[in-house]
Amino acid sequence: MPADESRVRVKRINNVSQVEFIDRDVLDEGNIQAIEEEIVRLIEAEDAPRLLISFANVEHLSSAALGHLISINNRIRARAGQLRLANIDPQIYEVFLITRLNKIFQIHETTDEAMKSFQP
Repeated sequence: MPADESRVRVKRINNVSQVEFIDRDVLDEGNIQAIEEEIVRLIEAEDAPRLLISFANVEHLSSAALGHLISINNRIRARAGQLRLANIDPQIYEVFLITRLNKIFQIHETTDEAMKSFQP
């Protein structure tokens, strides 16, 4: 994969960075690392980042990806930011329930619901 090829799409709406995965399968460690690096750049570009990660296209997610999500969450909290997750496939959401990560992350059914949940 060329270094300049992004694994995510990013949109800015109302001071929120919306991140959507390009790949249906977020399994490869190299891609997961590249995704985290892109998201970290978004986080570090703001004092109090507001980030929405949409899983609308994702069908499979590795446990390594979950570890990176926890790391991203910690970075955002360290900067007094807010993170929301949305559009998670029911089978993937089961993993969040089993691992109790649904207690750590604010998860919403839709992007619209997630956008409305951000504090000013």
